Amino acid sequence: MPETIAGISIPDTELVRAATALVREAVDDTLFDHSWRVFLWGSVKMAARGLAVDPELACVGALFHDLGLSRAYRTTDRRFELDGAEAARTFLLEHGRSEAQARDVWLAIALHTTPEVPLYLAPEVAVVTLGVEADVLGFDLGEITGEQRAEVLTAHPRPDFKNRILNAFYDGMADRPDTTFGTMNDDVLAYFDPSFHRKNFVDLIRDNSWPE
Repeated sequence: MPETIAGISIPDTELVRAATALVREAVDDTLFDHSWRVFLWGSVKMAARGLAVDPELACVGALFHDLGLSRAYRTTDRRFELDGAEAARTFLLEHGRSEAQARDVWLAIALHTTPEVPLYLAPEVAVVTLGVEADVLGFDLGEITGEQRAEVLTAHPRPDFKNRILNAFYDGMADRPDTTFGTMNDDVLAYFDPSFHRKNFVDLIRDNSWPE
C-alpha cells in the first residue's frame, strides 16, 4: 500500500523510486527533505483548491526543482532552474513519459522562481510553485491544517531551514552571478556577497548600442 502523508499518497511507482534515488544521491538532507515537502505542500494546496494533478509528474517536478543547485547537475552559464528542468525532461523521456508531460515538468521547474505565471499554467506546473511558496516563503499556510503540517514535518523535518536554504541557494549560484539577472536570486547573492554588483534593467536600456 502506498505511503500516505497529510492525506497525500506517495506514488509507489518505478518512476518515483528512480527519481527519489537520483535526487537522494545528488543533494544533501536539506534539499532532499525540502523537495519532498514541496511535493506534499503543493499537493495539499491543490486539493484544497479542488484541482487534480498527476501525482507522478508533481513528484518529479518537486524532487528535481532544486537539482540545478547540486554539484552533479549545475552548470556555470545558465540559471539553476534550467539545469534542473533539463535534467527532469531527460529523465522523464527516458522513462517513457510523453514530450508534453516532460514539457509541463520542465516548465514547473524552470518557472518556480517566477511569481504568478505558473499558477496560470497546467496543474503539473502550478503544483511546484505552490509547494515552493509554502515551504520557502510561508505563503497560504492557512490552506494547510495543523495536523497536516505536523505529519509532513515528522516525515521531512526542516531544522534551521531558513538559514540552510539560503546557504544552499548561494552555494549553487555564487559561481554564475550573471544568471541571476532579472530574478529574485540576485537578492541572495547581494545578501552574502557585499561585492556583488547587480545588473540594472534601466542601465541596460539607457546604455545599449542603439543610437538615439
